[in-house]
Amino acid sequence: MKRYSEMTREELQAEMQRLRAESMRKYQAGYISEASVLESKFFMARSYLLNPDHFMSGQEYGVIGYDEPFFVRYLNGVMAWGHFRSSTEERAFPIGRLEELTPFCGSGSCGC
Repeated sequence: MKRYSEMTREELQAEMQRLRAESMRKYQAGYISEASVLESKFFMARSYLLNPDHFMSGQEYGVIGYDEPFFVRYLNGVMAWGHFRSSTEERAFPIGRLEELTPFCGSGSCGC
């Protein structure tokens, strides 16, 4: 099997579809840990479709599957290294798992 870094955009998209479908089947069958591994592979494959230059050190991002903002200290390839707000423990996530934080004003006038 090819490495994600060697795959074309079309191959990555097909791999992501395969991983998502397999993950859903495993989850529905009750194999939660196997579904989680497939989900992690999905986000890694997705990372190779993104431009690491669009992610900035010193910024906070959401991490899909986590509630707390993640502060990115630096990037190494497709991996973002940093920590959650409530912790100093360094963690790494593939950039395919990061998402921009949307501001919440609470007034409702902005559509939040």
